[in-house]
Amino acid sequence: MTDTLTQLESAGLVALAAVNSPETLEAWRIEFIGSNGKLKAAFGALKDVPKEEKPAYGAKLNQVRVGLEEAFATKKTAIASAAAATNERIDMTEPGIVETVALGKSHVITRVRNELCEVFARLGFEVAEGPELEDDAHNFVKLNIPPGHPARDPIDNFYVDDPAKVTTPRMLRSQTSTVQIRTMEAAVARGGGKLQEPIKIISPGRVYRPDTVDATHSFMFHQIEGLYVDRNVSMVDLKTTLYQFFRAYFGPQLELRFSPTFYPFTEPSAQFEIKVQLREDLPVRWIELGGCGMVDPNVFNACGIDPEEWTGFAFGFGVERIAMGKYGIPDIRLLYGGDLRFLQQI
Repeated sequence: MTDTLTQLESAGLVALAAVNSPETLEAWRIEFIGSNGKLKAAFGALKDVPKEEKPAYGAKLNQVRVGLEEAFATKKTAIASAAAATNERIDMTEPGIVETVALGKSHVITRVRNELCEVFARLGFEVAEGPELEDDAHNFVKLNIPPGHPARDPIDNFYVDDPAKVTTPRMLRSQTSTVQIRTMEAAVARGGGKLQEPIKIISPGRVYRPDTVDATHSFMFHQIEGLYVDRNVSMVDLKTTLYQFFRAYFGPQLELRFSPTFYPFTEPSAQFEIKVQLREDLPVRWIELGGCGMVDPNVFNACGIDPEEWTGFAFGFGVERIAMGKYGIPDIRLLYGGDLRFLQQI
């Protein structure tokens, strides 16, 4: 009886060796190890085996079953691998597929900021940076903004510490003028307690104010501020610098105007506007870009600079406003919405 099982195993393995497709493999499975196959019939014959031979027959039967099933599994894997290799084969004679790949680019705010820095570099300004988490002293006190000033109201600033409980509370800076203060302090420190050389810097960066978000306001936006400190600097130098900058950036046809205003950290002070058309269906109009003026002597004194020896001017404006004016963007929210339909246009 065990010889019959040996012959069954041998016949099955020989037949399996000739299998070369999923169809013939399935036919082999049905014939040999299926529910009505030869192996099942051998199990059914166990009842007719003499009692004394049943242990040997049963052991051999299990051995044959395991051998055929393992051989079947191995063959199935081999056929599947061969089919996959055939499907993955590349016909090198076929023409290539041309796909249009969209190239990435810097966000418009990043591009405008870099462009602004490049133009100011041609005017002799260096880039200076400072922390976004500032203290009340650099954000207000040293900028000649006294206690009780409306600009220091906690409802108009992002304070990290409670101003009522901390002498010098920390806050998210509301202006990049803080970098100007730190730059002047560092220059005085390098000079051993006295300013020894002129300062000519711009300070681009993010600022934070709890404004209501609308077409022209956001709670986080970008500023770029400039500072020039030297002997005999005048308002003429300030206006000339800004005229040269804006006409170099927007073109010689740009219209720029100044009007008197008040800032605690400059005296005299002015705000400047440019004439632009934000959209074809909108009229040409003046939009305010920022403020400027001669550095107030109190600011110099707070930084350890002698206002009798040194004079200077400062200016600042919003990067978003520049981007909106240059590219005709009517709503600041478009800059932060992440809408590819808009971003791909600029």
